[in-house]
This record gives sequence, C-alpha cells and structure tokens, in this order.
Amino acid sequence: MFSKILVANRGEIAVRIIRACREMGIQSVAVYSEADAESLHLKLADEQVCIGPPISAKSYLNIDSIIQAAKETGAEAIHPGYGYLAEKEEFAKACADSGIVFIGPTPHNLSLAGDKIAGKKVVAAAGVPVIPSSPGGVDDIAVARLIAVDIGYPVMIKSSGGGGGRGIRVCSDEATLSEEFSIAKSEAGAAFGNSTVYLEKYIVQPRHIEFQILADRSGDVIHLGERECTIQRRYQKLIEEAPSPGLTPELRQEMGLAAIKAAKALNYFNAGTVEFLLDKNNDFYFIEINSRIQVEHPVTELTTGIDLVREQIRLAYGELLGYTYEELNIRGWAIECRINAENPAMNFMPSPGKIVSYRPPGGFGVRLDTHLYEGYELPIYYDSLIAKLITFDLTREGAIRIMRRALAEFDVSPLKTTISLYSQVMDDADFQKGNFDTSYIEKFIPDDDDDDDDDDE
Repeated sequence: MFSKILVANRGEIAVRIIRACREMGIQSVAVYSEADAESLHLKLADEQVCIGPPISAKSYLNIDSIIQAAKETGAEAIHPGYGYLAEKEEFAKACADSGIVFIGPTPHNLSLAGDKIAGKKVVAAAGVPVIPSSPGGVDDIAVARLIAVDIGYPVMIKSSGGGGGRGIRVCSDEATLSEEFSIAKSEAGAAFGNSTVYLEKYIVQPRHIEFQILADRSGDVIHLGERECTIQRRYQKLIEEAPSPGLTPELRQEMGLAAIKAAKALNYFNAGTVEFLLDKNNDFYFIEINSRIQVEHPVTELTTGIDLVREQIRLAYGELLGYTYEELNIRGWAIECRINAENPAMNFMPSPGKIVSYRPPGGFGVRLDTHLYEGYELPIYYDSLIAKLITFDLTREGAIRIMRRALAEFDVSPLKTTISLYSQVMDDADFQKGNFDTSYIEKFIPDDDDDDDDDDE
C-alpha cells in the first residue's frame, strides 16, 4: 500500500480524504493556499505545503506547484478529491509523467468523460439509451436550427467540454435558439477553453438518477446502487438520497445494468458516477459519466457500508474489487443536504465571514462532513459549500425525521446558510411522498432567475 498521499484539494473533501488515509495507516500531505492557512485539513494532515496565493488559478489549479509539492514530500500518489483538478486529463498525465499515481480514472477516461459528445457516442454504441442530440459539435446557427427541428423542441445548448451545469441554455423555440446560440458558445470558450457546443433534447421535468460505480484494473465493474439527485437549483444538486424513492426494483436493476455497460464501454477505472435522466414514462437516458468522487458519496457509503475513498485508494494501488453487487448488504435510507454559506432570501448571495458560534448536530443517525470550527473565518475566494449533513435510518421517513432534527440543531452564526431552506423541504408533503422533479425547488424560491449558472463540484 502507499506510504504517503498528497491531497490536492481543500475544505471538507480534503478532511474526508485525510481521515481515510489515517485509518489506512497512510501519511498525508495537505496543500493549501495562503487564504487557507487556518483550514482544518492542515491541522489533521501529517505534513503541510503552501502552494500559492488565494486565487485558485495560482494555487489549487497550479499543476506544477502541486506536482512539486508531491516530489518534495515524497508522496507516491495524489488524491484530487472533486472539483479543481479532479477531472483534468492534463493533471493525470502530469502525475504519470512524474512517476506519481493519480488516484482516479485514467487519462483516457478523463478525456472521454470530459468530451460529452465523444462519451455519448461510445456509450450509445454499446446499446445504452442516450438523449437524442446532435451527432457532434455545432458551429453554425443554421445547422443548429435544422438539428433542433429534427430532435424536437425544447432543446438544450450544452458545452462539449464542460460540466456541472455551467453554460446550459434551454431553448423552447427557434427564436430563443437564435438568441442563445452565440452566447452559449462564448460562455463555453470562456469557462472551459473550448467553445464547441452541441444540442440535446430537453427532457421536461425529469428525475436525475445516478449510479455509483467502481472498476478495478482487471476490467471488473460493479455498481453500488443509485442516488436520487433530482432536487437542484440552476442545475446544481442540493439534496441527494439513496436509494431513490422513484425507482421500482425492476427499473433499478435495468438502470444498474446500463450503468455497468456504459462503464465497460468506456474501459472505465476507479470510482465514477453514471448519470441518467428519468422521464415521466420511466424511460431513462444516459447523460454523462462523472469521473471522480462525488460530493454526495456519503449516502452510498451509509447504505452500503463501503468506504468509497478507501476503495479509490485500494484500486489505484492495484488491488482488485473482491466483491460483487449481490454480496453487498444494502439497507436503510440516507439523505444528504449540502449546506452552503449562501442567503436564500437574497438570491443565494454568498455569505463568507467568521464563525462566532458553532454548534454541529449529532446523535443517532447523523453524519457531518465539514471543515468548520468555531472561530474559523470562511475565505471569500472559494466555493460556498461549508458542510454536508447526512442522516441515516432504516426507513426514508426515519431519515427525514432525523434530518429535520439535525437541521434545527445546526448553528454557524452569524453566517447565512441554506439550512432554513432545507428545513422547509423536509416539512413539505411532496418531498415526504417522494413526489418531485428537477423543477421542485422553485416552489420555495419562485423569483429565482434560472438563467444564471454556477459551477458544481
């Protein structure tokens, strides 16, 4: 097994990975920007290396600085977490060129996952249902109009090289398509360095279902069940749960087999997530594969008993899976709320600052993944995710009850957070019945402007 791993991330996911390393008897190296000098992950790691100033481009996205930190500390492997460099083919290649193991998928996997058009073609050829879309990138508005008529309105304009919901434009007719096309191309180029866009059929009011997969170097692939990720704002996931209240056992089996088929078609390795949209007729469509550990991975861990970060490390070291889906003891229900330092009453305006009063929730069935502590000052430079509150019980009703109680206990004053919004959701009859789609959250924030897009880690 590795003797030392560098964690190329910050915040709660860095804390999560460092804890897994400690449990496995592996030394950990924490990297940090100057703005994160007081972050909790530094206090838990065995070694700490400053990699640059607060701006991410000069620190957490600085490949040369991170590789140099790994070399100087003798780290044999790098875990990228999620976001930042986790899905960068260039970073995985830089690790390999430096003789350092990248704890994640192969560069080829990252290339296919990052190119939505190419990835969909491979998966479709394997017989997995995909959303009707343009056969490739679309550069000309006249061609876009013809394709839109062929696949049928409404359509989405999406970036070929993007992800996380950024740059998506929904067009209900030809006039809207004409208005949005050049804007979408400009946004794609600015955000991802690739202005290629493609068109995709817009599935009205779907559910968003993803399957967690693991794959070893021998080509063995399993899934660990699904996660319900339907409750979103601006294509950003807010609440996730496992299992999904919207799947029948038969549909779960069919989608799980499709997820494995997609992963095998891509020759996938390590941990990943196969994402589907499920329409009102229970027809499902592959949309993409996320080639990293997901923010919402704890709900799968609680229902399966599998430590996904530990599995990532094991697989990267070359160990085999050693178990099948049928051997998993999947039980109970887990729900995760992403706690963001944002003010829902002010159009989700970021709310950084110093935490004066900190009271984390606890008790039976509660897990809290966070990097917060009393007196910590939240930097202004980074993502607003400050904690993931996860509850578990044998039934969905029980998990909701525990979540309602845990949210009421949670205090991070004076920061404004999304805790109050989630309390409203837990009390809502439609949520309690599992009756929702991707437009659900709008009932709580009716004046929200869905034309803006943020980055999803």
